[in-house]
Amino acid sequence: MKHIDISKLFSNVSDYVNQSVTVCGWVKTSAEVKPMTFIQLNDGTTSIKNLQLTIHQDKMSEEDYKSLIKPLLNFGVSLKATGIVVPSERNIIELEVESIEMLGDCPSSYPLQKKKTSVDFLRTIPHLRTRTNLIKTGMKIRSRLAYAVHSYFAGNGYTYVHTPIITDSDCEGAGEMFRLTTQPWNASYKTEEEYYRDDYFGQKAGLSVSCQLEGEMAALGGLGRIYTFGPSFRAEKSDTPRHVAEFWHVEPEVCFVDINEIMDIGEEFIKYVIKDVLDNCSEEMEFCNKFIEKGLLDKLNHVVSSDFARIDYTEAVKILESSKHKFEYPVFWGCDLQTEHERYLTDVHFKRPVFVVNYPKELKAFYMKQNPDGKTVAATDLLVPGVGEIIGCSERETDYDKLVEAMQARNMPLEAYEKYLDTRKYGSVQHSGFGLGLDRLVMYVSGISNIRDVLQFPRTYKKIY
Repeated sequence: MKHIDISKLFSNVSDYVNQSVTVCGWVKTSAEVKPMTFIQLNDGTTSIKNLQLTIHQDKMSEEDYKSLIKPLLNFGVSLKATGIVVPSERNIIELEVESIEMLGDCPSSYPLQKKKTSVDFLRTIPHLRTRTNLIKTGMKIRSRLAYAVHSYFAGNGYTYVHTPIITDSDCEGAGEMFRLTTQPWNASYKTEEEYYRDDYFGQKAGLSVSCQLEGEMAALGGLGRIYTFGPSFRAEKSDTPRHVAEFWHVEPEVCFVDINEIMDIGEEFIKYVIKDVLDNCSEEMEFCNKFIEKGLLDKLNHVVSSDFARIDYTEAVKILESSKHKFEYPVFWGCDLQTEHERYLTDVHFKRPVFVVNYPKELKAFYMKQNPDGKTVAATDLLVPGVGEIIGCSERETDYDKLVEAMQARNMPLEAYEKYLDTRKYGSVQHSGFGLGLDRLVMYVSGISNIRDVLQFPRTYKKIY
């Protein structure tokens, strides 16, 4: 049906005042104040702003009003209205309705009413919760961040590579893959080999935990600098506000770049995407700053304008050990830094984002470049105030023998990584990359504290919403 987006009316007010337009949308609220009736309409093209429809009750009979207008006042009703756009001191513009019709009725059982609703309840209605200001705002910010990701990499000469979701290898070597099978639940075989031989692929398969290995092969295969952006899956049994089983993963791989240069790229990337949202989602960001996280805009502007600190893991441990802060988890060289440690470094000590570099090799994945000291690898995590780690980054190991040794130490089946290992045989070059979870970035930029609320249909441990 021919109509105009409500967002266009607000962004080009002078073009539409005193003009006749048709709009469609869902009723957010309504009020009857004789002789007027007011309807707040939202069509999804704006996050917070609604278009107020004004209806003159005295322009129709009481019977017509009761049969035509009353049914339109229920929350959630979808409708189409035609009228004249008029200026409004309170609402910028309003629509003086000339004709109006229902598109879809909404009964009184509609779960979203004009009252405060908990996020826990909203998670039980994922198909409807995007009509709320909170979830809609998060989705709009998420959409813009995704656009900014593509914009940054496209503008810097990266090739966007589509990598497989189904894989036969565990990128992280941590054994947190979801197994993929078409075998019946009661399939009976004497050996694991027989079981998988009769399966769909004739071998063990699972959902990808990361596209990095395929990304490396694409970059080293002649593309030079690439990025992947798609879903990853982790069967990690963590039921926390920061963990989901399915998340969206940004992973660039860049040839001829060392650990320091990939940190430069990571810093530039983070600043770019945050600034893009600040510049293009002012309505949503003002809402988040007012209702979700006080001081959010100051925090993000500080990130964009700050030079990120860089510190060696060993020095970070010394700072934590010498602090007078009482940590729940003990600090010692070789410990895996916890969120409380990371936030102390960013929020208390540096008061800005910080790269912690050169971690003990036991804490990191097999593919990270081993440093000459034999104890650490050229790996870094970008920690940001208020959250902690937001990017995991490293220079990749290019020495074939060292890479094989690291894989064998983790009991990884070399035959499953044959193609990956080939990249170290045929013209291997220095290269680096990083991984960023889009969902956690949305949390950081919006201030929304639970990852379940930045995805429409989150998948978590023991729960499919």
